[in-house]
Amino acid sequence: MTRTVRWRSVLSWAALLGLAVLAFGADHALSQATLVATYALAGLGVVVVVGQAGQIALGQAALVGLGAYTEALLVTAGVPSLLAIPAAAAIAAAGGALASLPARRLGGLYFGMSTLAFALIVEEALVRWEPVTRGAAGLAVPALQLAGQAVESPASQALVSAAALIGAMLLCTRLFDSRLGRAWRAVREDEAAADACGVDPVRAKLLAFVVGGALSGVAGALYAHWIGFISPDQFGLMFSFELLMLAFIGGAQRQAGAAWGALVIVAIPQAISVLRDALPGELARSAGLETVVFGAVIVAVVLLRPRGIAGGR
Repeated sequence: MTRTVRWRSVLSWAALLGLAVLAFGADHALSQATLVATYALAGLGVVVVVGQAGQIALGQAALVGLGAYTEALLVTAGVPSLLAIPAAAAIAAAGGALASLPARRLGGLYFGMSTLAFALIVEEALVRWEPVTRGAAGLAVPALQLAGQAVESPASQALVSAAALIGAMLLCTRLFDSRLGRAWRAVREDEAAADACGVDPVRAKLLAFVVGGALSGVAGALYAHWIGFISPDQFGLMFSFELLMLAFIGGAQRQAGAAWGALVIVAIPQAISVLRDALPGELARSAGLETVVFGAVIVAVVLLRPRGIAGGR
């Protein structure tokens, strides 16, 4: 990415934030910016697994959930947030490694179905393990503590989320340009050819899920603090599909796609709330309006930007 493109990206995001502040007020706009950055951080995990390594991942929300629950349990037990977040990333990375094990024998759609099964198992375990997770009742999560201060204001939460996202993007830039990144792309393009050239496809897939899981775990930890309450149903299949849509709408093969996709995913409910006021009564009360708008956005991206918003010139 050239310096000119970087500055254009910074100015674009600054302009969008400025417009949101004018339209909705500073606190609401910053709260939504926090959500966009957190979603983008989780979406980066999908970009690594799907966009770079070319694997079908249908259970990424389970890894976000593992990170969120690890963070909540450790912080509630008195562990400092700065120590709990790396632990959340490690547990989610271990979950990613576990989800990748069927890749030794399965591929394509069959492997994707195994990740879906993994997500269902994790969600059910969170519900059933009531002595620890409190099951469907959920867990309250205290505010993030940094240097002895609670991160509670919308501005401070947006700043922490943006810093985490920028750090993750810089890490991904180094990884994508490294030998490991080239191995991921080789496996994505042709697994047999990559194997013939000395790339171990199983190892490459394992590391993709580990890195993707770690990113999702950090996103889950921050998400738990920002929302203040977590329950197993927050990390179900719908959230996994949202993360998958996020990557494809933004551009699964570009790390900037995670940010643009997150913006679309977070902005659509806001746009629908405004749209309901302008529509006739019956249509405004329609329960399927959000699904229709999501479908229209996906169709528009497929037709106009096949590689996603950030996927081409």
